[in-house]
Amino acid sequence: MVHRGTEAHEVSGWLLILALLVLGGVLSTLGDRLGSRVGKARLSLFNLRPRNTAVVITVLTGSLISAVSLGLMLLVSERLRVGLFQLDQIQDRLRDSRLALQRNEGELQRTRGALDRSRLDLTLAERRRDQALASQRRARDQLLEAEGRVDKLRRELQPLQAERHRLEAERARLNREVQGRDAEIRRTEAELATVRQRIAAGEKELRDLEKNVIALRRGDVVIASGQPLATAKVQLQRPDQARQVIDALLQEANRAAFQQLLPGQPPNRQILLVPRSDISRLESLLGSPGVWVVSIRSAANVLRGEGQVLAFPDLRPNRQVVEQGEVLARTSLEADVRDPEAVRSRLNLLLTAAFAKVQRQGTLANGLQFDPAAFTALARDLSDRPAGQNANLEALATRSADTPDPITVELRWLRNEPGPTNPRR
Repeated sequence: MVHRGTEAHEVSGWLLILALLVLGGVLSTLGDRLGSRVGKARLSLFNLRPRNTAVVITVLTGSLISAVSLGLMLLVSERLRVGLFQLDQIQDRLRDSRLALQRNEGELQRTRGALDRSRLDLTLAERRRDQALASQRRARDQLLEAEGRVDKLRRELQPLQAERHRLEAERARLNREVQGRDAEIRRTEAELATVRQRIAAGEKELRDLEKNVIALRRGDVVIASGQPLATAKVQLQRPDQARQVIDALLQEANRAAFQQLLPGQPPNRQILLVPRSDISRLESLLGSPGVWVVSIRSAANVLRGEGQVLAFPDLRPNRQVVEQGEVLARTSLEADVRDPEAVRSRLNLLLTAAFAKVQRQGTLANGLQFDPAAFTALARDLSDRPAGQNANLEALATRSADTPDPITVELRWLRNEPGPTNPRR
């Protein structure tokens, strides 16, 4: 459509030029003849001389040619009319349109920036959603495990309760029938007391597990019951230093609890609650000579976002629980165990056995420390060992450790080869 319009305008332009040329020629010829006749007739207009009258006629004819040409062009060409009479308005509208275009481009840039920021916020929101879903799955797994333990303990308590009823009935019958069998009654009462103790312990564990289940159903448990919030090894020079040490330890435990319950908020208030009687008793015990290990432990499960943590102090004498070079656990890897996953599982069992031993010996560490690169290299070497070869493994303590110190271990592969023995680390 544009191409055809352009061709039409070009054709009309050429026709207009041709018409102007023809019209100009005709009018100029007519003017010339009219001037000649006026000159020959020696006519006079406005009391002018005949020659001047001929000149006036010629000038009027030329003006008529220009006027007719201009009128014909304005009549035929709309563009000429617009350009001659509306050019200033068109230029003003063009300038306004350019300014509006610049403003629209600036608004477009701002809109694009806002869109990019919205996309970034959407990405962050999706990431937080994935993290929340992962936390929810972990809480669901913990809930299922705790419910399983509750059901198992209930099943174990049922025969114990039945046994208690039977023993109580047996005691009543013996009291009614045989008054002289005191020894048998005492043995029955002792057995009954043992059963009662077991039932009481089971019921206490059941209540604790039910509390854990309720806590898991309510939200995310970030501090477990009995979890240490702060631990320190203390040896006082003077008994009056005990209060200062206890205050510093309580502040550290309060900060730790604040970071876990209210992450991202400054620890500007006291959320740790410890009975004054426990603090007074701890202060008096710390005044005794010796090296002590003091821990502030949580008294119950605490959910994320709660505003208080009930805690109690735990005091025990410091002693060496692990000696450097001490063998903490041993195991043997059969010749047919060569799969990488099976090998890593056996190494993990060796570490678990070592940690269980140091726990029995009194450590307060939450786990073992070892070199992951050396662990991976040892697992790879055990997987690549020759067929039919057994492997003897042991976990050794690399340094001595007291009650609160971390436990660092090293896994070794003992090879029985001729010559000096060089353990594989």
